[in-house]
Amino acid sequence: MAGDHQSPEVPAPVLDGAGLRVAIVVARWNSEITLRLLDGALAGLAAAGVDPTAVSVDWVPGAFELPLAAKTWAGSGRVDAVIALGCVIRGETTHYESVAGECARGIQDAQLATGTPIAFGALTVENLDQALARSQGPGGHNVGEDAAGVVVEMARLVSRVKGH
Repeated sequence: MAGDHQSPEVPAPVLDGAGLRVAIVVARWNSEITLRLLDGALAGLAAAGVDPTAVSVDWVPGAFELPLAAKTWAGSGRVDAVIALGCVIRGETTHYESVAGECARGIQDAQLATGTPIAFGALTVENLDQALARSQGPGGHNVGEDAAGVVVEMARLVSRVKGH
């Protein structure tokens, strides 16, 4: 019977970033937002115990360029994980769909090709208010901070499974 099966508790993530090396690639486009995402990512990595000297930050023109930068870092052997931060706000043309979709696909392709975790920290929103709501400072929701937790958790999982 369906009710007889007990599901295990969902475990909390283990966010131990000690010893991890992380690259962050950030889009300059919509920098009012991406700077806030970067602050969140750096705070999230610090909270997880990642040494600030083990974090590299590089800037790219926009969200469309994030996958190449992320893949380059991921394949370099110099980092355990990558965070990609950007912000695509819908406009009056179909440009939004092309940039947002290709950014997401490119980041997923890059992590699958390299085996290195890459967090998708690119906002794809309808307007500036939504972007501001997802890039808040301390105590608020910040997708950059979320991305930091993702890469720490996934870097540990990949390392554990590979036996490192």
